[in-house]
Amino acid sequence: MRVVDAVRLERGRATAVRARAGIDRHRYFQGVAAARYLLRKVFRLVEERAHSAGLDPLAHQALIQIYGSDDSALKVREVAERLDITPAFASTLIQSLEKKGLVLRRRDAEDQRVIWITVTAKGRALLYRIDEQVQSEVERFTGGLSDSRTEAATSILMFYAGVSLKRDTR
Repeated sequence: MRVVDAVRLERGRATAVRARAGIDRHRYFQGVAAARYLLRKVFRLVEERAHSAGLDPLAHQALIQIYGSDDSALKVREVAERLDITPAFASTLIQSLEKKGLVLRRRDAEDQRVIWITVTAKGRALLYRIDEQVQSEVERFTGGLSDSRTEAATSILMFYAGVSLKRDTR
């Protein structure tokens, strides 16, 4: 695992923000390019592992979103929102996961119209297996990135997430 200097990282984020507001935005787009390259490469590795495990990448993402939610359960409309798909498509996707034994549907105790989706033990085991396979590939890929490219990508991701390493002095 690479250790990044927080001061340098914050400086890179601030520089990218300033460059985005300037006439010459090259520095900003260097960071955007690095971040998108990193994300696309990692997402492709994840999608390949999901596919080789017999899962459509969107189905894999649904399992991650459900299991990774605060209560490890989501409503169908929340799955749709997190995947940026229609509720009808989310319902179809959940049905396919249910047929494979990867998720369970259960009605809300207080409001019978609400259906909660949870990931089964079989679904969790599949998520863990895919994650372990992906981790070694991601480590190989990111190990080949230069420090400057890694910092540029991280700075832009911080900008996208609205994060700064500066202390709030209010």
